[in-house]
Amino acid sequence: MVRQRADEEKAIVVADGLRYEVYPGGTFTFGRDRTCSVCLDPDDRGISRIAGSITSVAGTWWLNNVSEGRLLIVVDEQGVRLPLAPGRVHVVDQARLSVIVTGSVLHHELRVEVATPARAGSLHGMPRRPTPTLSKDELRFSDDDAAALVAVFSGYLESFPRYDPHPSSYATAARRLGWKRSTLIKRIENMRARLTRSGVPGLVGENALEALAEFVLISGVISRADLRRLPPRG
Repeated sequence: MVRQRADEEKAIVVADGLRYEVYPGGTFTFGRDRTCSVCLDPDDRGISRIAGSITSVAGTWWLNNVSEGRLLIVVDEQGVRLPLAPGRVHVVDQARLSVIVTGSVLHHELRVEVATPARAGSLHGMPRRPTPTLSKDELRFSDDDAAALVAVFSGYLESFPRYDPHPSSYATAARRLGWKRSTLIKRIENMRARLTRSGVPGLVGENALEALAEFVLISGVISRADLRRLPPRG
C-alpha cells in the first residue's frame, strides 16, 4: 500500500527515448553537464550547464529554470507554449507537459508526467523564488507590435537565400513598414521594457536586440507565417 501511494506521487520524465522515475525527496536535473540526471549534449554550449530541475515540494511537482540566461519553453496538454525565464518556476498542474530546451545545435524535449497534478488553490511549500511563468497577458502583442518585430527580425524568418539571422537596422525596418523611424524605435523599446519587467533576461545592453529576437522566436510570438504582415518587396 505504501508503494502504491509512492507510485501515485512519483513523476515520470521521458528524455531521448529513456524513461526516468523521480520520487518525492529526489531532484531530477537536465542540462549539458555530465553530472545531470540526463545530459542533453555535453558539447552544446547553447545549453546551460544545468538548465533546469524537477522536484517535489510538499506533494507538489515543480519545474525550475536554474540557468542564468537561457529560457525554457513549457508546452501544456493543449499545445500552448509559455516561456519560463531563468530563476522562475512552473507548477506541474497537468498530467503531462513538455519542456523544450533550445541548444545551438539541436532542440531537446523532455516530457513530464504525473498521476496527480497540482490543483489551483491547493499549493503548499512553493520553492525559492516562486515567480510564475510568463502569463498570456504578458505575452499579448498587438498587430502593430508584431509588425514591428517582424520588420526588425525578418531575416530570421526568411527562407534561404534571404535567411539572415541578424536584426535589420531600425531605418531599414521602418522604411519597409512605411513608418517613421522614431515610431518603430518607441514600439520596440516599450516591448523590451515590458518584457524586462516580467523577468525576461538579456534585453538591456549591446546584445539586447539579439536577445529579443531569441525570445520572440522561441516563444512563438512571431513565426514565418507573420512575414505576410510586411508589404511585398519592391
